Amino acid sequence: MNPIALIERYYPPGSLAHRILLRHSGRVAAKALAAARSLSRRQPVDVEFVREAALLHDIGILFTNAPDLGCHGELPYLAHGYKGRELLEQQGFPRHGLVCERHIGVGLTAAEISTNNLPLPIRDMLPVSVEEQIITYADLFFSKNPKENDQERTSEQVRETLARFGPDKPAVFDAWHARFGG
Repeated sequence: MNPIALIERYYPPGSLAHRILLRHSGRVAAKALAAARSLSRRQPVDVEFVREAALLHDIGILFTNAPDLGCHGELPYLAHGYKGRELLEQQGFPRHGLVCERHIGVGLTAAEISTNNLPLPIRDMLPVSVEEQIITYADLFFSKNPKENDQERTSEQVRETLARFGPDKPAVFDAWHARFGG
């Protein structure tokens, strides 16, 4: 599996979307790999899968209407997760696809999707495996917004952002931070 070649099948090299996606995903992959390698000394972690899936976790942005990212699809940005899953499943990578779908925030429950009338299929989209959790955790530290200049967010900034979505969200992050980043 060559994640970069797969990305370049859909994102023309040199395009704005290609540059933003690779820059963001590369930073997420580096942080996720550091966490995976550290954790693998204490428990089994598929480190190569973490690398591949971290590079691919946002491949679905192509389908969204996010012109600042060079993406001119029709879907709302929030849909990039499940669209990435669909794309990777079509390519024969269902496990990688689950990472795409499950990495939004700290994950979403079917009840949250329904209650908040989110433009998503109503099903649980929670990171289950340790690899999914590591990638989701690492992604919280980085934005794709070019105006943020690739600055890594602090743990406190991540907590503040998550708190807007409910008190349980920072608690999930704190547990992951103690396990993966502390």
